[in-house]
Amino acid sequence: MRPPLTLIKGARLYASSREVDVLFSNVILALGERIPEPKGIAVELYDAEGRLLVPGLIDLHTHPIGGGGEAGPTSRVPELSLAEIVAGGITTLVGCLGTDDVTRHLEALLAKVRALSTQGITAYMYTGSYQVPPPTLTGSVRRDLVLIPEVLGVGEIAISDHRSSQPTFEELARIAAEARVGGMLAGKKGVVHLHVGAGRKGLSPLFRLVEETEIPILQFHPTHVGRTADLLDEAIEWAKEGGTFDLTAPSATLSWDRPFPEIVRRLERAGVPWDRVTLSSDGGGSMPKFDGTGNLVGFATGRPASLWQAVRTLVKEGYPLEHVLPLVTENPARVLGIADRKGSIEEGKDADLLVLGEDLSIERVYAKGRALAGPAQDVGPLGERLWP
Repeated sequence: MRPPLTLIKGARLYASSREVDVLFSNVILALGERIPEPKGIAVELYDAEGRLLVPGLIDLHTHPIGGGGEAGPTSRVPELSLAEIVAGGITTLVGCLGTDDVTRHLEALLAKVRALSTQGITAYMYTGSYQVPPPTLTGSVRRDLVLIPEVLGVGEIAISDHRSSQPTFEELARIAAEARVGGMLAGKKGVVHLHVGAGRKGLSPLFRLVEETEIPILQFHPTHVGRTADLLDEAIEWAKEGGTFDLTAPSATLSWDRPFPEIVRRLERAGVPWDRVTLSSDGGGSMPKFDGTGNLVGFATGRPASLWQAVRTLVKEGYPLEHVLPLVTENPARVLGIADRKGSIEEGKDADLLVLGEDLSIERVYAKGRALAGPAQDVGPLGERLWP
């Protein structure tokens, strides 16, 4: 049985050059210099020896029970394992359904989310799927938000994509209103998370919703906006009007029209505030590639490891780590409405921590105070190793 407390000595905070100690259980209890070891209680000590300490990553777009299926049953992507998620430094995730809500179900997603939370990380979900009207667990988006703690919003609703249900303005407005009121009643953000395809309408449905309804722009959070140059330009205008959006990290098989660092440089040149942008992995999801006539010509998949790899890529391109980290920590925490307990290293917040090596490799992962990766790792409930 692990000690109830952990004390990390001599860690270097990512946002400064000073070394600090961190004392935590499931939450951070103390953060400062030369914290004494508590007496009369078992404490696990770890000397970080000046290694970097950063918050655990928040991945707001994943497919824990797998996605895919657009090329038939053999193209179904397997569900994610805890080991793969933790190896990518992810301590908080949000799961969703995608195109397939026929052989994939919200009930299975909820069970997977609860299993991951039991195993040590923090896992949430969106109700709904690509389709409109969205499938729900209790009969409505509003009721799901109020009655199911794990549900933070609705998504990923598909727009501007031939795989969507071609939702009308009225249908999208009704979904957004349901999420808005459900979020208010539940004390949640009630985010409307939207898959944006490469269709010619782009973000125009969202601009119209903001213009013609009373739903605030921050209720919406579109994703995959880096897929084309035109869509990225629309996202820039969306951010300038006060909105937020999500980029999808490239993986070994998943890429966009331009390299990821070039997408980020385009945003920077346009003056997009970094606090308007999040980055997610689409882990477990599929990214089918179609030609101009809608024929399937390729197939890519998102992986959890791509999230941290994208951060490392930007650092190699010259961006300071403290500049890039909010894309996968503070910003998604704020978008999801969980910034009171996630996204930064502060007393009272969840002890979700990553210890990094000199090359920004992940050496240790703590989720809610539990060592899930590294030499002090725990094993899973079935005795499985959680660190490859």
